[in-house]
Amino acid sequence: MNNLTIVATCTFGLEKVLKREITDLGYEIGKVEDGKVYFKGNKKDVMNVNLHLRTAGRVLIFITSFDAHSFDELFDNVENYPWEDIFEKNAGFNATKISSVKSKLFSKRDIQKIVKKAIVERLKRKYKLNKLSESGSYYELIVNIKKDKVSIFINTSGKGLHKRGYRENALKAPLKETLASGIILLSGYRGDRPFSDVMCGSGTIVIEAAMKAKNIAPGLNREFAFEKWKDYSIKDFELLKEEARENIKPAEVRLLGNDIDYRAIKLANENARKAGVEDAVAFQKMDMKEFRSRKKNGLMIVNPPYAERIGNEAEVIQLYKDFGKMYENLEDWKLFVLCAHPMFQKYFGEKADRNRKLFNGNMLCYLYQYYPKRK
Repeated sequence: MNNLTIVATCTFGLEKVLKREITDLGYEIGKVEDGKVYFKGNKKDVMNVNLHLRTAGRVLIFITSFDAHSFDELFDNVENYPWEDIFEKNAGFNATKISSVKSKLFSKRDIQKIVKKAIVERLKRKYKLNKLSESGSYYELIVNIKKDKVSIFINTSGKGLHKRGYRENALKAPLKETLASGIILLSGYRGDRPFSDVMCGSGTIVIEAAMKAKNIAPGLNREFAFEKWKDYSIKDFELLKEEARENIKPAEVRLLGNDIDYRAIKLANENARKAGVEDAVAFQKMDMKEFRSRKKNGLMIVNPPYAERIGNEAEVIQLYKDFGKMYENLEDWKLFVLCAHPMFQKYFGEKADRNRKLFNGNMLCYLYQYYPKRK
């Protein structure tokens, strides 16, 4: 498994950002699909991108693809693949994530059973066994079927890469760390200018920006599926992590987070400490309306309540109006707002200079981008 096709997944709308991340790490992009970026690499590269990618949901290894119009065809094609080149004889495995779009094969439960059975039969025959113990390394397979085209991947990450390891507790409807990082990368933030989130909740946006500013690899404080695989060198991975630790730098500025909820501020401080950025951030209980800054050329990124998720409609409308009035005092600050409310711009009182579609989970949002007013 050294000449690998590696696939990094992402939230719809962040493909270009993820592509740039992968390119910056030194890899040549193969192709880009909705929510997926393909490139070539080896086992060490799999470890490296899991450790460093900020916007990827998971890192997969592409295994095979084929057409299947019936369950018999699905079984035969899976069984014909040389799984013994990947799985040792005591390996454990299962197809845990199944998707089927516009396909004759739509029963996820049947797909899962057939893929499992086909691999078992292949390995029993090749290893001359009556039964597989499945007591060794465990592999999670992902099966995507679209218009009767089957693609099979192995998940190298395990849990989603948004699980950095610092946010064990959060308030309602927290923003995924990977999406927060995507917005930060879209903003062009490098840690060299004032930064604030005036509705910070448990601190995700500020913490992700601080990790970017300090060059902290997002995967330093978590575990990955590949760490339990026999053919992956833990020594090589430890060296990659040590190099990442050596590349951490001090933050140039202190990043600010405010929230009206004291519980949110307490959680944000705990999360910042776990993430290793407590020296780079300052969280304060404060109403958004009270925010002022004499600093110039700052950046504000905010994920306000949408009403559908938190709060009622009247409260949210008033919040947007107050937010717009507050931003009028920040003439040379850039503002990015992720919001699903269809009337945000109206109540905020200003049309965005740019906007783009992003998905927060399954919810369609817009990233509204406001640029400094030049007088």
